Amino acid sequence: MNIENTAKTKRTVKDSVFTNLFGNSKYLLQLYQFLHPEDTGVREEDLKTVTLENIFTDDVYNDLGFTKGDKLMVLMEAQSTWTVNIIIRALEYLANSYRRYFSENGQDLYSSKKVTLPKPELYVIYTGNRKRRPEEIKLSEEFFQGEKVAIEVTVKMIYDGKKGDIVNQYVTFTKVLDEQVKIYGRNKKAVQETIRICKDKNILKEYLENKESEVVDIMMQLYDQQEIMRVHDKRIEMNSKIQATVETCQEFGMNFIDTTDKIAKKYSLSKDRAEIEVREYWIKQ
Repeated sequence: MNIENTAKTKRTVKDSVFTNLFGNSKYLLQLYQFLHPEDTGVREEDLKTVTLENIFTDDVYNDLGFTKGDKLMVLMEAQSTWTVNIIIRALEYLANSYRRYFSENGQDLYSSKKVTLPKPELYVIYTGNRKRRPEEIKLSEEFFQGEKVAIEVTVKMIYDGKKGDIVNQYVTFTKVLDEQVKIYGRNKKAVQETIRICKDKNILKEYLENKESEVVDIMMQLYDQQEIMRVHDKRIEMNSKIQATVETCQEFGMNFIDTTDKIAKKYSLSKDRAEIEVREYWIKQ
């Protein structure tokens, strides 16, 4: 990651572009109309966001929940990596959305009165290469070989949409971004070029014109977090290797000093740093 091209961003920003875009009532309406074209009379004020935040970790997740009448719709964005684990994520997100819905509507699950439960609809907008991806994925089929279990979850998959609709524009935006990242790397230049190209091609043009600086901030924060996680994962992997080496040295009867020397040499560490690492995993006999 090119630090010189990376702007530090506001830590209060938690949205992804996905949640920032569809958190706007105008674009949320367009999204709903994509999902339910038969509902021709729907208005912006008919849609209410139930959950629009990262609910599990201090990270950016592309999840959105909203209601329309007796429907509770949960949408997630899956990027380039295909995984059926998103079914579990959808289930967790749905449960959280229900909890918030009950709280905001003053419904008590412990009272004798039957609560009102909006009908769930679960969707994933997949922005990677479709290949031969299914129209929907089910919990029972993916995790229990089709066996009937206590709970079933069905997630409908959305791919490219139709040319010009809000889903198609968003997916196109992500693909343009991927292309620019390949050219410039994960930095501000790639984001700015993506915005320029999309505006020129009338892709999310109004949104990008009104939110350009915010979109840049969001993407730079995301790239910062991805770099932090990359370094974190690398450190976890190193810790595991050092621990395994220390344990092997002890199994072969090497003393603490010799083990420290071996760790320092093997992992290019200073003697002091190597001693700290060995002490962390040294098992007293």
